[in-house]
Amino acid sequence: MEAIEPLAAQLRAAAEAKPMRLPINRRVDERHHVVTEDGLSVWYTIQVSPHSSIQEVIFERTDRMPSDEECQRWLPLLVVGAEPIEAPGMPGSTTRRFEAFERSPEREAPLA
Repeated sequence: MEAIEPLAAQLRAAAEAKPMRLPINRRVDERHHVVTEDGLSVWYTIQVSPHSSIQEVIFERTDRMPSDEECQRWLPLLVVGAEPIEAPGMPGSTTRRFEAFERSPEREAPLA
């Protein structure tokens, strides 16, 4: 089994160096993506706006859905300072998506 720590560190560094600005065209460059030796694709992005940020991790396989064990090995290495929540997926999908939201209410515009 390959060591995922260096791969996760590479993804975090790329996402921190180039966070996506919201609202944006949701294109992600390949520095935010790795494929493990056993075929697990992992994407990690940080999306920021003036008052919030979203950390997003996407796991994908071509042959089956990524297991809980696979996802749980990566999530603590990538998502820092928040608890990731799995987003609902399509039945039969081979993709799993986890998100962690962080709001800064003091920077939000007041409600009218």
